[in-house]
Amino acid sequence: MNCPETIAKWGVYELSVAGPADGNPFLDHWVRADFAGENEKVTVDGFYDGEGIYKVRFMPSFEGAYTAVITSDFGEELRVGFHVTAPQEGNHGPMRVTNNYHFVYEDGTPYFSIGTTCYAWVFQKEELRRQTLEQLKDSAFNKIRFCLMPKHYIHNLVDPVTFPYEGTPIDRSHITEENFMTGNWPYDYDNHFDYTRLNPEHFRLLDEAIASLGELGIEADLIVMHPYDCWGFSKMTRQQDDLYWNYVVARFAAYRNVWWSLANEWDLLREKTVDDWEHYAQILIDKDPYRHLRSIHNCIQVYDHTRPWITHCSMQRTDLYKTTELAGEYRVRYGKPIVMDEVAYEGNIEQGWGNITGEEMIRRFWEGICNGGYVGHGETYIDPEDILWWSHGGKLHGTSNERLKFLAEFAKTLPEGGLKPVKMAWDASCAVPEGEMMTGQESPSLILMYLGFNRPSFRLWTLPEGSYQIDIIDTWDMTITCAGVFKGFSHIDLPGKQYIALCAHRVDAD
Repeated sequence: MNCPETIAKWGVYELSVAGPADGNPFLDHWVRADFAGENEKVTVDGFYDGEGIYKVRFMPSFEGAYTAVITSDFGEELRVGFHVTAPQEGNHGPMRVTNNYHFVYEDGTPYFSIGTTCYAWVFQKEELRRQTLEQLKDSAFNKIRFCLMPKHYIHNLVDPVTFPYEGTPIDRSHITEENFMTGNWPYDYDNHFDYTRLNPEHFRLLDEAIASLGELGIEADLIVMHPYDCWGFSKMTRQQDDLYWNYVVARFAAYRNVWWSLANEWDLLREKTVDDWEHYAQILIDKDPYRHLRSIHNCIQVYDHTRPWITHCSMQRTDLYKTTELAGEYRVRYGKPIVMDEVAYEGNIEQGWGNITGEEMIRRFWEGICNGGYVGHGETYIDPEDILWWSHGGKLHGTSNERLKFLAEFAKTLPEGGLKPVKMAWDASCAVPEGEMMTGQESPSLILMYLGFNRPSFRLWTLPEGSYQIDIIDTWDMTITCAGVFKGFSHIDLPGKQYIALCAHRVDAD
């Protein structure tokens, strides 16, 4: 048995035991462990990792002495002790919801989500995976959405490096985008996969990815199911799904940077019912002792985000024009953090969801912030090798990445606790710190006003009582200019450009 003597708080403590390799270990055998420290007791399921090795993973939430008791159907009870030390630098613990609409790390460190999407980056060749991590290191992104299953869709017609099950896939080498878009090829879901035998090699790639992201301080938003499939993984039975879900939770829940997304575009998984999704959510509630964030993502039909198991709303636009403008309405409707994970992609592909400009991407980010939500990025520029960031990762080619770095630095200056939208102008989006202006009469400590695609040469603004320093933020050229200190009815000269924000800081408060 492999049993480390120490582990840092919020690290992954892993126990390995040898067991049977014959038969079907995924169905025939089980292993679990009871972990106990002075402040917590946790029971977790283990999983089979191939070659006769069974593993159990645990994320301790406190420092001090712990014991673990391992039980299985194939060996004697084993008992070990270990010590939990202080967390490593940069590890602030798992993510939590704060102030109803915002996020905070478990140690209290604020978190301002700037996400991106790379659906299938984990299943690309090693060189491309490394390139993706290097690009992420040089970005503002602190969350990334990606799939646990491979993806079959336009610009994704090449087989992944691994599959989640043992078996043989169909030959896709002859499939063109014309075949795919017209449906003129046999969608033969009998790929000769055994949906009762998972492929540990596939899931080790995901282990490596989640751990590498954690080292970069990036949250791993795991998409457990999706409809873009030609291998039958989206059409498994409830029993086969349960095997997969339990395996995934046992394997990945101990990583502190995990978020659970039950599905990408749940409403396109036609064979799954709402009862199925509620069932999968219950598995997370029952089997994830760390209470990682949970969401489900839509295409057209928005899920009922009032459901108590949903911790935050992961949204895709459902209107051709309105995107983050709706974040404030969603806040009122659902009373939870709003993450507009998919507001279309900066790029130039044929599809309307993948060809907005960098300017429009940045506009949607600032609109989302002023409407009290958070926004996700994506990029889909045509590439000679058909490597698009939105699915494969690699390198970013667009213009929004640098502006998002600027936004991330600006966000560090905002008050802790998040922003909420307020009606202060008919032609601009405005926000103040959460918890302020409860009656509409108080003078907030900060007001953020975003003018978007408007380009006034000056602004007449009747400020709340008190004196305010007003900064003019050029969100595209990435400059912040102090316009001075103003009081009451004020005339503020502006550059007459689009994508300008005003940030008013109260300077006469006690």
